Amino acid sequence: MHSQILCKGTAAAVAARRMRNILGPVLGKGGWTWNTHEVKLLNTSAGDTVKIGEISYQLKTPRNPELVPINHMSDTLPQTVVQHLRWIMQKDLLGQDVFLIGPPGPLRRSIAMKYLELTKREVEYVALSRDTTETDLKQRREIRSGTAFYIDQCAVRAATEGRILVLEGLEKAERNVLPVLNNLLENREMQLEDGRFLMSYQRYDKLLTEHTKEELDAWQIVRVSEYFRVIALGLPVPRYKGNPLDPPLRSRFQARDIYYLPFKDQLEILYVVGPNVPAERVSQLLSFATTLCSQESHNLGLPDFPVDNLPPALTVLEQFPMLSSQQLVQRLYPYQAMLGKEGRTAVEGVLSRFELLDACQQPASSAVLKVVPASTEQPGQAGAQADVTVRITDKDITFQVPAGTNAPRPPNSNPAFISTPSHAQLLAEMVQSHLVKDMCLIGAKGCGKSAVAKEFAEMLGYNMEPVMLYQDMTARDLLQQRYTLANGDTAWRPSPLVTAAQEGKLLLLDGIHRVNLGTLAVLSRLLHDRELSLYDGSRLLRWDRYQALKEELQLTDDQLHERSIFPVHPSFRVLALAEPPVAGSSGQQWLGPELLTMFMFHIIQPLARAQETSLIQGLTPNVPKEAVEQLLHLTHNLRQTNDPTAQSLASSLSTRQLLRICRRLSQYPEESIAHAVNKACLSRFLPSLARSSLQKGLANCSIQDTQPDAEAHDHSCSVKDGVLTIGSVSAPVYNAGEKMKVPDVLFYDNAQHMMVMEDMLKDFLLGEHLLLVGNQGVGKNKIVDRFLHLLNRPREYLQLHRDTTVQTLTLQPSVRDGIIIYEDSPLVKAVKMGHILVIDEADKAPTNVTCILKTLVESGEMILADGRRIVSDPLEAERRPNTIAMHPDFRMLVLANRPGFPFLGNDFFGSLGDIFSCHAVDNPKPQAEFAMLKQYGPAVPDATLHKLVAAFGELRAMADQGTITYPYSTREVVNIVKHLQRFPDEGLANVVRNVFDFDSYNKDTREVLIEALHKHGIPIGAKPSSVHLAKELPLPEVRMSGYWTTNQEGNARRKLLCPTETHPIDIKGPVFLRVQGYPCERQESRALSFTEEKATWQIPMSEVNIICDVTTNNDAIYMATCNPVCLFAMKESGDTVQCMELYDVFPRTISGVWQPFVTVAALGSPLEGQVVLHEEQSNTVLHLDVLTGAVRRLILSQEPEQPAPKASNWWSSSSSKEAQGGHKMCREFAYKNWLLFFKEGGNQLDVLDVLEGRVHTISLPINLSKVFLVAEDRWLLVESNTNKKFLLTKPMHMGAEDSGVCQLHSVSEDGVSTGHGASSDAMCVPQTVGSDQLPNENLSAALGQKIVSPNRLLSDTSSYARIIVGFPDLMSPNEVYSFKRDVDLSEMRGGDSGGQMFSRGGLKSSVAKRTNCVSLLSANQVVRALPPGQVPLKDIFPPDVTPPMTAAYLEVTDLNSKKLKYIPVPRSLSVSPYTTWISKVSDSDVLLAGLGSGGVVTVDMGGYVRLWETGLENLQRSLLEWRTMIGSEDGRPIQITVQRDSGLDVTAPKHGKVDPENAPHVGGNQWAGGTGGRDTAGLGGKGGPYRLDAGHKVHQLSKAEINAIPEDVRRAAREMGEKAFKARLKEIDMSEYDASTYERFSGNVRRQVQSLRIILDSLQAKGKERQWLKNQSLGELDDAKIIDGLTGEKAIYKRRGELDPELGSPQQKPKRLRVLADVSGSMYRFNGVDGRLERSMEAVCMVMEALESYEQKIKYDIVGHSGDGYDIELVRTDKVPKNNKQRLKVLKNMHAHSQFCMSGDYTLESTEAGIRELAREDADERFVVVLSDANLERYGITPERFARALTSDPQVNAFAIFIGSLGDQADRLQRTLPAGRSFVAMDTKHIPQILQQIFTSTMLSSA
Repeated sequence: MHSQILCKGTAAAVAARRMRNILGPVLGKGGWTWNTHEVKLLNTSAGDTVKIGEISYQLKTPRNPELVPINHMSDTLPQTVVQHLRWIMQKDLLGQDVFLIGPPGPLRRSIAMKYLELTKREVEYVALSRDTTETDLKQRREIRSGTAFYIDQCAVRAATEGRILVLEGLEKAERNVLPVLNNLLENREMQLEDGRFLMSYQRYDKLLTEHTKEELDAWQIVRVSEYFRVIALGLPVPRYKGNPLDPPLRSRFQARDIYYLPFKDQLEILYVVGPNVPAERVSQLLSFATTLCSQESHNLGLPDFPVDNLPPALTVLEQFPMLSSQQLVQRLYPYQAMLGKEGRTAVEGVLSRFELLDACQQPASSAVLKVVPASTEQPGQAGAQADVTVRITDKDITFQVPAGTNAPRPPNSNPAFISTPSHAQLLAEMVQSHLVKDMCLIGAKGCGKSAVAKEFAEMLGYNMEPVMLYQDMTARDLLQQRYTLANGDTAWRPSPLVTAAQEGKLLLLDGIHRVNLGTLAVLSRLLHDRELSLYDGSRLLRWDRYQALKEELQLTDDQLHERSIFPVHPSFRVLALAEPPVAGSSGQQWLGPELLTMFMFHIIQPLARAQETSLIQGLTPNVPKEAVEQLLHLTHNLRQTNDPTAQSLASSLSTRQLLRICRRLSQYPEESIAHAVNKACLSRFLPSLARSSLQKGLANCSIQDTQPDAEAHDHSCSVKDGVLTIGSVSAPVYNAGEKMKVPDVLFYDNAQHMMVMEDMLKDFLLGEHLLLVGNQGVGKNKIVDRFLHLLNRPREYLQLHRDTTVQTLTLQPSVRDGIIIYEDSPLVKAVKMGHILVIDEADKAPTNVTCILKTLVESGEMILADGRRIVSDPLEAERRPNTIAMHPDFRMLVLANRPGFPFLGNDFFGSLGDIFSCHAVDNPKPQAEFAMLKQYGPAVPDATLHKLVAAFGELRAMADQGTITYPYSTREVVNIVKHLQRFPDEGLANVVRNVFDFDSYNKDTREVLIEALHKHGIPIGAKPSSVHLAKELPLPEVRMSGYWTTNQEGNARRKLLCPTETHPIDIKGPVFLRVQGYPCERQESRALSFTEEKATWQIPMSEVNIICDVTTNNDAIYMATCNPVCLFAMKESGDTVQCMELYDVFPRTISGVWQPFVTVAALGSPLEGQVVLHEEQSNTVLHLDVLTGAVRRLILSQEPEQPAPKASNWWSSSSSKEAQGGHKMCREFAYKNWLLFFKEGGNQLDVLDVLEGRVHTISLPINLSKVFLVAEDRWLLVESNTNKKFLLTKPMHMGAEDSGVCQLHSVSEDGVSTGHGASSDAMCVPQTVGSDQLPNENLSAALGQKIVSPNRLLSDTSSYARIIVGFPDLMSPNEVYSFKRDVDLSEMRGGDSGGQMFSRGGLKSSVAKRTNCVSLLSANQVVRALPPGQVPLKDIFPPDVTPPMTAAYLEVTDLNSKKLKYIPVPRSLSVSPYTTWISKVSDSDVLLAGLGSGGVVTVDMGGYVRLWETGLENLQRSLLEWRTMIGSEDGRPIQITVQRDSGLDVTAPKHGKVDPENAPHVGGNQWAGGTGGRDTAGLGGKGGPYRLDAGHKVHQLSKAEINAIPEDVRRAAREMGEKAFKARLKEIDMSEYDASTYERFSGNVRRQVQSLRIILDSLQAKGKERQWLKNQSLGELDDAKIIDGLTGEKAIYKRRGELDPELGSPQQKPKRLRVLADVSGSMYRFNGVDGRLERSMEAVCMVMEALESYEQKIKYDIVGHSGDGYDIELVRTDKVPKNNKQRLKVLKNMHAHSQFCMSGDYTLESTEAGIRELAREDADERFVVVLSDANLERYGITPERFARALTSDPQVNAFAIFIGSLGDQADRLQRTLPAGRSFVAMDTKHIPQILQQIFTSTMLSSA
């Protein structure tokens, strides 16, 4: 093997190289040695020379030998390194500057240092960071004794002294900083700030030949040494993150790629480090590492493996050969934590390829057994050592590790640290890594990182130095800060990090994931080499290098310190804490290749359940056991799902939060766990999906919310004898030193806020810091101030905002007499004095600022900008200088708005929520809010307050659902009430505009608001003139029409005695049926105009059901339906409808009754809430209790029931039934709890006494057709054939013993003989007869004469009303007065208004069962409901007006005013298809019942209930209230009057002349008492002095007329709009027909589109929020740079600007959405039933419209699935529809497809395929929304399978919306599917809303 044979580059050389590679490991070191460069040191007389290969370099003696690197050379150098050194020497001899480029790691730096050590050059080292400015490179000013001096910095020092400038991290420096060096690099010239000029040595020497040195000095020219060189070290960008090199800068360097050492060299190094590790294992590890550094692995997105950390790892293996390689790899390269799924698989593939997957075979359980100070000092090891014994599986291994300055402490001896097996193992592994390197602990927040770190430090006797890192931390904050000395000189103060390094502490870097990489880079040299260069020029050296330097130069420590060289203490170690990186996200993937080289990583896994249990019970000994069980069950369920929502919930239930909950439960064991969990997760403000998934989790773990009933609980607060009691919690009142700092605030107690305060007090007593989260204006500040006022605690107040910085939170610097002075911020004051610090608007400050509160809350430590430190332990505070002891009474109360839209603050709760005890503050509940408003506005009418509370309650609910964006709060209501209190004449409708005018320009929001306000009767937008009461017609004159005489004489035939008998009732039951409550959407009807209708709502009945009865009792309304039989009950002003389905009691076939007909009677006190239900055909009597659901059957008759003959078919049987006549119930006295039953055509009366439970049966000698209970003891009977009337008198109380006798008297009717002698109407059949008499004044008014007498009001078909005076008490002839109709109603039958009757089955066979006639005695009115055909429409409506479509008219006969009104009842929207059946119930489509004194309630056949006011007094009162609500703007001009006391009389508006004839005057300005005029007193005019009513009808100048826009202007605006619309249509080539079709879909979702777009816009705006740019030369003064400003620097300002994304940081990827729309045949088939296809089309339309023009943010496509396949393309991502025409085309495609496709269901396949495809795409987040009408079971798909499909890929958020299908199928589905992932839209109207909800709570939660 002769070297001359093998020339480089020949084929033979290649072969030899291959052989060398193969044989290298075999031959070892003595192998092939040709072609190598040796490094020789030659001593010659001319001085020493270094020779590398053939190139030699002459050495000089350094002037400052302490600046020459030392101890960098090793004994043997790998060939590659030698070659690099040779190249650098070549460049050095050429005088060129070099750039060493290569992957991250210490290799490039060590090569540079080796070269400098070889050539004995002095070094100036700068680690560049993003905070480096030109002053750090050129010159910095310092002040010495009042004068500013320039001090040369590294570049200038190196140039003048001939040193080598090493610049590390060029890619970190901001873009335009480094060009300062351009000229220095190229021409060796530079102009300095102090006026000197650096000049290259050639020119300088040339000048020196012509001038003297003094002249040059006078010209301030300085020579640049010929030995000055620059070595730059950098990473290749774009492969790594950072700024790319500036081209002019790049061209000035010579580059050399310094890649990782070749495989063979690495292997040799590793063999030396771990001689006892099997060689095969070493090479496997190295192969693995090399594979992961290859280009292919980079293409997969895997970060480079930190090859440089293999030697330390092998040192660990050397000690612990039993460690599994996989564990070791995890420590070097924590791929489980930092990579996504594909990355993990790839790494595991490589591991198995090199047989390193060995973790499964070796479960290495390990624990630290004992730690003792080291007995034997190992040679070469300085500093304290400790002997640690670790047991691994069953072997004990003892080894030495560095230890701190205190005595080590045995493990597990700290009572506050509960050791669990996993923590013990973690500590053992940390001790192993601690042997060789710094560590980083990765774990989710609140999982015990800090606790483990503390235990680790104490175990090894370390003092810990916590440094909380935050996002905009600068390199200066990390290393050194400037300050001024007492005489005004500037100096540098070392940061805690530097002191820790010098004192040998354990440095805890908390939150390394927050800090910018460019800032962290300054530490890389400290972490790798334990060396550091500081700003003031001092250097820290590694301990052994420091010692070597000391020996070599023979200097003492003090001499070295004078030269600013200090040792790093040998025990110094760094322990970093971080939260797990989020794979694939741009912001949170902090763990990159550079950081990997700095640490060994240990991952804290969340605790196993058993371990967590023992930990919690150890730390909170007396917490109830089952509570802990339930809590952990829930937490671990949430942690184990791979659903991102559940994961985020689990993160708020960290171990830290669980401990807090348990501490509280051990104090208050009766509290509910659900409450605690909801509080910890702030469930009140979670997005709806997350909230439902939390509720489902709680339910699955059977955690019930056993919140004690709020009303039962006492919520008062009192202060007695220095003890404050809120509710059930007491605390001593504080004795405050500073009384003026105790807040005092106007606060009205209300139950809800008291509950919050009681809750706060519990936590306060436990020593927690509190966080209150709520919407704006819910009283957070009030609550806190009141709370502190009650506790008598002084408070300090800090308001945060966008520009809050860490400095402003802690200290305010200011300059006084040239010395910088720090003023304590409220925070520091509160800490010192023990005050309460209230931090308001915490979510407005950047979270990176507020996170410094964490160390303060957690460890009670915090470092201030002036070097002082807050310490919680008073003993430690005495020991250390410059500390502030935290006062034991100090507490923080933090207030924040809720996270998310519309506040768009920073998520304070997300980042810091788990270190506070959180309380959600909500608007008070209605009762509490009402009580509170009453205190603000005692004079405001209650009705107004109730309306406000209800309306705002509804608006808040809408804000929670996302229908509107702004959450209206109590603050707004309070302001409205204050206004009304002060100006009571202003109308409510005007005052609420003070709040809602903000929304008046947003059309959609405005519509929603107006609708909501109108619903609750706030007439916003109504005009005082819009009063639309029914037209009044005159009543015919009253005539006396005859007499009724009750025959009394002793004639036996006339006076009949009726026998009675009594027996108890037989009761069957009770059976308990479910009473279901439905919310009732009550709509106040007097919103825009004032009519008789008060309110309306719909009862939840099915379409085929038929209402067959309505009755009322006080304010309760009961309705019965008969197909199936149900009972609905509700309160007049309530908000829920109770429903009892009686289908089981009345099956369709009971006793052959096909059409049951039910009557209801509501019982009175003491049986309120109970009703008797009577079915007329089967005579079934049921007693129902609406509150409990109990049903009892009452059997009245004693004879056995005959089975009804089975009818052959129902239509023939119905007529035969009618002949038999049904059973009737008389319920006039139901409120007295007795009822009367009879059978039509029968001859006995059954009187049921409900309270006694008895039936009295009275037998009669006549057959009955009707019975009227005219009084309790007098009943009017009508005989069935002759319509003859009888009066039955009975004793008042029918006891069993005195079975008194009932007497029957016949009543004879005599007409008044008219001129023709014919009797006018002898036989009238009454429809109703009052059961009580008219009050006397009403009787007198009706008859027009003063009269006092018993009387009854009777109504029948031939008259409007009749009054029988004297009946039934007087036996003398009773006069009958009638208001006659022109035509008898019964004869107007056929003339029904055409078409409607026809649909009614045409021929009416039978008389309707319900008369629909009510007498209102106190209002003196008779009200009937008439079909439109029986109403004189010609009289009501003018001839040219078409009458509206109505269900009926209410005919109101008012006997006081002698007027007749017809009030139209609106058409019902839906009517049951069983029209003939309905016509049997009632003539018109409504049923009627009286309600209260002056009103009625109607129910139409569609289930719409309407309340009407007919009584005149009630109407007048309501109209007055309504007018005041609108406000009394009567259109007069408002005058501005300035009152001056001039003594002269002002000519005033006059009273006007009084017209003696009192004729009405309209307009003009002459007469008094006119209407509509001006300047004179009158009504409704303008400018008069006051109102004067002369009794005329008022002519109102309407507000509209006064403010009207001229018609032609209006028309022009309209035409312009139409023209633009048509032009747009023409442009997109769309017909108007198409446009209206499209409008049909888009109009229905306009609101959702609008609100989604608002959210998208604001998120976009938030994403564009500007950042602080530091080091600017203009802007606002940066506090951190105040000293630099003193010294006269320029770049001391900061300003807001757009921050360019870092190069190399991943692009912001769009979110990806796929909508899977169901276009299967069933959609078309059932569209007629519930409009499902149209709703889906609307939903698709909504997606297309809302995302229009956000395509770069959200890429979406829409895919259909049907029986034809699972991927029918509707919208492609690259071709989204741009205008309405294209969008309509998509909708048409959907419709057409579902009409013509095959049957079948591909929901499952479509979902799976969609999720698979999206998972492959590159996106920020991925969403799949499935729309389906899932008949999954029909196609044999189990819900479990579908659930698996939905959650098959954690990267894709999949949601399913099912269109409610048959029965409870959809509900069953929802139970099995994961919470928050599936929705059932029973009403298809909800589909767009659900879609909107999905968007807002997931896609849009993070912009």
